Amino acid sequence: MTLNLRVMAPNRTVRNSEVQEIILSTNSGQIGVLPNHAPLLTALDIGIMKVRLNGQWSTMALMGGFAMMDNNQITILVNEAEEATEIDPEEAREAFQKAQTDLAQVEGRKQTIEANLASKRAKARLEAINTTFSSASN
Repeated sequence: MTLNLRVMAPNRTVRNSEVQEIILSTNSGQIGVLPNHAPLLTALDIGIMKVRLNGQWSTMALMGGFAMMDNNQITILVNEAEEATEIDPEEAREAFQKAQTDLAQVEGRKQTIEANLASKRAKARLEAINTTFSSASN
């Protein structure tokens, strides 16, 4: 049995496919979703989503949003999303290092909030590619 997964950003459908299992980063921690899961509506944190189909895991970086599950259909509305296979590892590392440097140098509440968000986004992109590489080697 499978779930129908649809991931949508404001300007595009990022993914529309059948999957066997999903692991999401919510505002209160990670949650796993299998077929016949109870109806669910949850806020998503900036983080990664892992998806399993035919024993293979794929990973996506999600930049916050909402997930709604009902009748084996899960719809995920996000600010932005990137498949791990589409992320340039070198660019992701550089963005993370820059975000960490910027975070250490900020002054003021607004700049701190913006720097924290940039750091979380960069970390999610790095985690997505690192998770993909580590699951591919297992």
